[in-house]
Amino acid sequence: MSPKPEGEGVRLQKVLADAGIGSRRACEELIEQFRVSVNGEIVRQQGMRVNPAVDVIHVDGERVAAAAGHVVIAFNKPAGVVTTMQDDLGRPCVGDYLSQRKERLFHIGRLDADTEGLLLLTNDGLLANQVSHPRHGVPKTYVVTVAGVISRDAGRLLLKGVELDDGPAKADHYRLLQSVPGVSMIEVVIHEGRKHIVRRMFDEVGYPVQRLVRTRVGPIRLGDQRPGTLRTLSTAEAGSLYASVGL
Repeated sequence: MSPKPEGEGVRLQKVLADAGIGSRRACEELIEQFRVSVNGEIVRQQGMRVNPAVDVIHVDGERVAAAAGHVVIAFNKPAGVVTTMQDDLGRPCVGDYLSQRKERLFHIGRLDADTEGLLLLTNDGLLANQVSHPRHGVPKTYVVTVAGVISRDAGRLLLKGVELDDGPAKADHYRLLQSVPGVSMIEVVIHEGRKHIVRRMFDEVGYPVQRLVRTRVGPIRLGDQRPGTLRTLSTAEAGSLYASVGL
């Protein structure tokens, strides 16, 4: 693997610095320590030039989202907001929160209007398609609130699988977070993206959902991010998301 000829591509240390890895000098030190790879090969000399839009770059095994201008944003969607960039009916929508952003952003998948929580946005169409595509089975974590004390049998059924009108569905993980008279909170993980899938699964076992919050998509967590706010993913977070779908 040899550097591109002078004048072609962008110097690797500049690409790393622009991606937020560190200063150019710090990035040169990473290269000197053989901690950087390009297209699967360790970089062993300074001066390499790369094409950020094509070449796959890793630092310490973590993918670097290096293409110029690509961003990935975490949005904590409030209830009542529809997952569209504009809404002909005048309802609050995701696009209302993006008026200050210059990029043309795509939402990665969608949440129904009544569902809250983590919605990822990006201007990288390939990433959006990869994360959304069923073949990658990206896990999504939800906190579900239902009325009453949920039975153990309901949890077993969700893990075993229930039959819906469009085919079987099951939870990959189920954990009771809280159960007090009048309300239960459950964490579930699924890897499907069918419409209203979580709500329909809980309906099927006799516990209609009162509140639904998505807390995680793949390796990206909502954490304590406030409703209605946007947060640009760190380099490490974005890299982990790219890696999770083979990019």
